[in-house]
Amino acid sequence: MTDLQIRAATPADAEAVLAFWKESAEGTSISDDVHGVTRLVERDPEALLLAEADGLIVGSVIAGWDGWRAHLYRLAVLPSYRRRGISTALLRAAEDRFRTLGGRRADAMVLEANETGQGLWTAAGYGREDHWRRWVKPLTDQGAGAPRPHGQG
Repeated sequence: MTDLQIRAATPADAEAVLAFWKESAEGTSISDDVHGVTRLVERDPEALLLAEADGLIVGSVIAGWDGWRAHLYRLAVLPSYRRRGISTALLRAAEDRFRTLGGRRADAMVLEANETGQGLWTAAGYGREDHWRRWVKPLTDQGAGAPRPHGQG
């Protein structure tokens, strides 16, 4: 894909990112609102990477670095743009970011039911670690009573 641009999101992208995720991403999170996306981008301006083609968001990945570990979330590609190398380009940009920051290993959050996503991560060289489980506790009233499908949040 020759006209693909990878760039960091800005706070002004929040609503467009949320609309993109609604159409393209698996699952939802209690942080899926304008405030959540804006807070992410303001805290770490390089964390949310967007792939654009002809001015349209066609892909995303959150490349979170906490100074200790490199975490990947929300790798998503617009359905009509899949199988064009967009996820590969996004992962390359995220991994380059981590290397520059001193990251030694990256991990990805992948829904158990997302077989397509699991295949993508495997093809990208990531391996499943079954000896780990995610433990979650909502820190706000918004998340405390909200039902979430298994593995989401």
